[in-house]
Amino acid sequence: MAEQNTAQERVLMKGNEVLAEAAMRAGCRFFFGYPITPQTELAAYMAKKLPLIGGTFLQAESEIAAINMVYGAAAAGARVMTSSSSPGVSLKGEGVSYMAGADVPGVIVNVERGGPGLGGIQPSQSDYFQATRALGHGDFFMPVLAPSTVQEMADLIYLAFDLADEYRTPAMILADGMIGQMMEPVTLPPERDPSTLPAKPWATSGHKGERKHNVVNSLYLSPEKLEDTNVARFERYEQIKAKHQRQELMMCDDAEIVVVAFGAASRVARTAVREARNQGIKAGLLRPITLWPFPTKAIDQVVENGAKQFLSVELNMGQMVEDVRLAVNGRAKVDFFGRTGGVIPTPEEVLEQIQQLAAGLPTSSTSGSSAAQGSVLPQPIDRKSSYERGE
Repeated sequence: MAEQNTAQERVLMKGNEVLAEAAMRAGCRFFFGYPITPQTELAAYMAKKLPLIGGTFLQAESEIAAINMVYGAAAAGARVMTSSSSPGVSLKGEGVSYMAGADVPGVIVNVERGGPGLGGIQPSQSDYFQATRALGHGDFFMPVLAPSTVQEMADLIYLAFDLADEYRTPAMILADGMIGQMMEPVTLPPERDPSTLPAKPWATSGHKGERKHNVVNSLYLSPEKLEDTNVARFERYEQIKAKHQRQELMMCDDAEIVVVAFGAASRVARTAVREARNQGIKAGLLRPITLWPFPTKAIDQVVENGAKQFLSVELNMGQMVEDVRLAVNGRAKVDFFGRTGGVIPTPEEVLEQIQQLAAGLPTSSTSGSSAAQGSVLPQPIDRKSSYERGE
């Protein structure tokens, strides 16, 4: 693919702003959104920079309006994106389903916050189920990419646009408030000239008397036609699953305990795994980069390497752990440890779970039916003063 500028720049930037800059460098020229913390810097950056390169920024009257503008621009063949945070993404769900049903590409960014409801603005990973299972109604999936660094914010949004165009599907960047707000050095990707991007002969971009009218629509009144369309779409999903599972494996060649974590949680888990190794515990880290498709091949690999136990570490009450269990398929024990409400676990907390697994002990107190499932619920924090506790 031709590029108008192959020079790479090393800069210090905030994660949200990197998402915007890298999207423009990937050829995005249309952005429609609505402000919500903790992703507002992304939209603000687009508002300043996109018009300077001939693009269009529009703050819509609502998240629902924004996603339908994305649908329209995508149907006309544009590289287009929107961004929001958890409650706003919920409002976009219907429009994303329309995009999937019409086979139009586009990129949706979710910089997650705590929930449910308005919750809080602190980082969370509690939208995993929504992103990988039910972002909208109907039978569809879409690529979901989970960055764990500011550099990956740039790299993965570049990839998201390419996957969306190649497979004619929406694609999502699932980040969290911590990655969105932090600053790190990043090498910016090269700029692409939008005129050199692959042609979209299906788009409603004007036929100029050279072809029949194109129609972009998600409505099929014939059940047989709708079934055929869904089956064909799922054949593309199988291609994505076969070709685009992505993950990082750290010290998993001989690991007996494998920690599975993504995004901000993986940064904490990485430190804990290194310290476990220093203590002689054969621990490793499997970091999913694609949440859909989930990296099942990597799970198979570490099981074949001798992994006996898995620990899913998440910023929620237990969501990705279900995919870990499905992939492990009873070949090893799967446990869960998570913090929720915007609380990020410490490396020491994760290390304690690894130590307990290595010693053959229960990882933590559990309650209700979760004990049978190997889940570990976060324990309440005693917020009383030392005086109130009688110390």
